Amino acid sequence: MNTNPLATGRGRKNIVLLSFLLVLILALSACGAANKTGSNGSKYGGVLTVVPGPYGNFTDNFAVYAPGGNVGTLGMIYETLLYFNRETGQVSPWLASSYQLASDAKSITFTIRQGVKWSDGQPFTAQDVVFTLNYMKQYPAIDTNALWQTIASVTSPDANTVNVTFKQASSSMLWYLGGQTYIVPQHIWQSITDPATNANAKPIGTGPFVLKSFSPQLYVLGRNTSYWQPGKPYINEIHYPALNSNTSADLVLSQGSLDWAGLFTPNIQQTFVNRDPAHNKYWFPPSGLTVLYMNLTKAPFNDLAVRQAISLAVDRQQMSQKGEDGYQQVANPTGLLMPNFQSYLDPSYANATFSVDTAKAMSTLQSAGYTKGSDGIFAKNGQKLSFNMNVVSGWTDWVTDVQIMASNLKAIGMNVNVNAISYNSYYNALQNGTFDTSISWTANGPTPYFTYYGMMSSAESAAVGKAAAQNWERWNNSQTDTLLSQYASTADQNAQKQAIQSLEKYVVDQVPVVPLIYGSTWYEYSTARFTGWPDQNNTYAVPAPWSYPDDGVVAQNLHPVS
Repeated sequence: MNTNPLATGRGRKNIVLLSFLLVLILALSACGAANKTGSNGSKYGGVLTVVPGPYGNFTDNFAVYAPGGNVGTLGMIYETLLYFNRETGQVSPWLASSYQLASDAKSITFTIRQGVKWSDGQPFTAQDVVFTLNYMKQYPAIDTNALWQTIASVTSPDANTVNVTFKQASSSMLWYLGGQTYIVPQHIWQSITDPATNANAKPIGTGPFVLKSFSPQLYVLGRNTSYWQPGKPYINEIHYPALNSNTSADLVLSQGSLDWAGLFTPNIQQTFVNRDPAHNKYWFPPSGLTVLYMNLTKAPFNDLAVRQAISLAVDRQQMSQKGEDGYQQVANPTGLLMPNFQSYLDPSYANATFSVDTAKAMSTLQSAGYTKGSDGIFAKNGQKLSFNMNVVSGWTDWVTDVQIMASNLKAIGMNVNVNAISYNSYYNALQNGTFDTSISWTANGPTPYFTYYGMMSSAESAAVGKAAAQNWERWNNSQTDTLLSQYASTADQNAQKQAIQSLEKYVVDQVPVVPLIYGSTWYEYSTARFTGWPDQNNTYAVPAPWSYPDDGVVAQNLHPVS
């Protein structure tokens, strides 16, 4: 089959459309106000053009709580009390000027930063923080981190202080309250009675940027001139153009039209860096875990033997080399991000690795009562091992990964349909549990607890048809819940380590998900128009434009070149 786009009419049409898009992006970028030098000597101005990923056309959705909010909503517009740098582990005061976690881990006190304003000019106060937390209690569907399973009370003893007390000790609440809870203005949200579905088309935040305009093909953020960090941001506008696939996004990137991207780009040295070695840069630090989610609420995935067989059959090394161009390495069987979390690894897994074993995969199925039909597909009780595997259409690396898995599973007697769908359909299916299997990411944080909590906590799950924050496979096990609680209820690092090592055994033995490869923080950038980017030597934030709230931290530290 000829895959050269110039060989077909459709391919020529795509090239014309992409060329038009390049012209459009450059024209829009040129429309920003002229750069200026401020009284502090810093340069201001410019239009930053960003493609976090190939998401297709946008919807007018800047939701804080509802699914599908556009990139930039969190971080650029809405902010947290603290900023956790997951690259370094450093915690910085943000909307809170200071914090204190009690020695018994049963309460946190935040001192609220003074002089901060919402982007509509109203003052930001401690009451906004109290409201935000109580709002999640009032509408449990938006409490996606299950804060109120732990919170006992939220009070504000004075205008600048918020006290949060817990029902039991919880050291992890500093991360969830301080770094993962986005504060909303009481004067606007107190009249919103549908936060779980509200698209928030006119967002008002405290962040460095505000929504300036929206269309399905392009949305624009503008500089918040009253931002609380003196002098910041330095950029006039941020443009987010819509692109449909890695291929189209990579073409735009290679033409020098983008300043910041979060793309899988094969052979990046040749296709991107070598086109302008002085300015075109990339950095792909490891970030989290890519897994195969299996819907555990239904057969055959509620059968451990099927999950084990799938894990035994998939060729992760081929996925790493062919699907991910060698950028992403095969995951550890425990699901720990290595070598970052080496200190948490149970010594019994010191030499554990994945290897393909098709014979063992088939014998595992046979021992569980599955028999192979004349069509070569295993079945049990009349139900064949035939199912869909979801992936986002246009995410070419993951599409290749899924195709590899489908081929691997066919070899052991499973029929897998590669179901390439739009991002919105893919994400909604994950959240609502309306899928068979799906390749996707996992939660991450400063310790393995946060990956395991997102993966296995029943508090993160939901009934099929209702949106789950994480735990998309719908794992429900009281013993893993207890281990997660044991970790969170102590600040003793040895006790926390023991809980993590017990959770490792569940991942290895019970296969709640199939660990595949480590995720990469896709991050391409150009220094031609802006400087101040994070890199290997200046890791002040997770650098990908799709990582929040880090995107806001990066954007406010960029300066126009001239």
